[in-house]
Amino acid sequence: MTPPPIQTLEHARRVLHIEAEAIAALASRLDARFEQACQLVLGCRGRLVVTGIGKSGHIARKIAATLASTGTPSFFMHPAEAAHGDLGMITPDDMVLALSYSGESDELITLLPSLKRLGVPLIAMTGNADSTLAREAQVWLDAGVAQEACSLNLAPTASTTAALALGDALAVTLLDARGLNAEDFARSHPGGSLGRKLLVRVRDVMHGGEALPVVSEHAMLRDALVEISKKGLGLTAVTDAAGKLIGVFTDGDLRRALDRGIDVMTTPVGQVMGRSPVAIGADHLAAEAVALMEKRRIFALLVTDNGTLVGALNMHDLLRARVV
Repeated sequence: MTPPPIQTLEHARRVLHIEAEAIAALASRLDARFEQACQLVLGCRGRLVVTGIGKSGHIARKIAATLASTGTPSFFMHPAEAAHGDLGMITPDDMVLALSYSGESDELITLLPSLKRLGVPLIAMTGNADSTLAREAQVWLDAGVAQEACSLNLAPTASTTAALALGDALAVTLLDARGLNAEDFARSHPGGSLGRKLLVRVRDVMHGGEALPVVSEHAMLRDALVEISKKGLGLTAVTDAAGKLIGVFTDGDLRRALDRGIDVMTTPVGQVMGRSPVAIGADHLAAEAVALMEKRRIFALLVTDNGTLVGALNMHDLLRARVV
């Protein structure tokens, strides 16, 4: 027998409304217990070991990853494996965050005597204040929901969403309490695009030394043309006798000079250079160089230190560094 058709969008919106309401209800129920949990974690000298079984285990694994990436040393421990040796991962300096909506998961309850012997503090995240896990914990975090988003009110849906959101609230609150900044966060993400944008500096990608295109203001245009061609950045910096940046000469400047009939053999570059070169400091983020180049609609950029020329880069360098 063919099942009756469902109102697809209406059904999906119902699920999202139920889950959104579950998270909103969590916010209204946050109290001193959440603050106590944060203080316990901040005072922990070891790691926050996160554990859970089934769907709660999947959420626990994600929470552990979020904690670790936001400045709280953390890892996931499978409770079934813990009962067969992995409990050795935990040291007396650690603490445990256990997730179970019922608070009665056998695999977690089995661990309680061992955790007590170790003297490890326990934070329980459950939907049942009267559960074994909640009663045995130093702090209970209320992750209860009014109903699951499943039409049968059986499949973990709203409850797992609520637990994940509560874990995020814990991780981000701890991040702020530790005073971590964007650079600290990036150190945990060096391999991704976020890490590159927050860690790569202009000095890491610029051309310097012999690779830096530069001529003096008294050099002839032909010398500037040779320098541009030799260094391959589409420009050359122009400096005074003290090495201070005073101008820039680009491929575009050359074309305009030729259109005006200027003799490249006898004209000093100082007569036709751009006198307001766009520059950036070597310690700036490479992502800032990208933003500046996009704003000024230029393809290359000079790098200075207190007005002294130290480098140059173009968009190809930023692309190779995968900052763009």
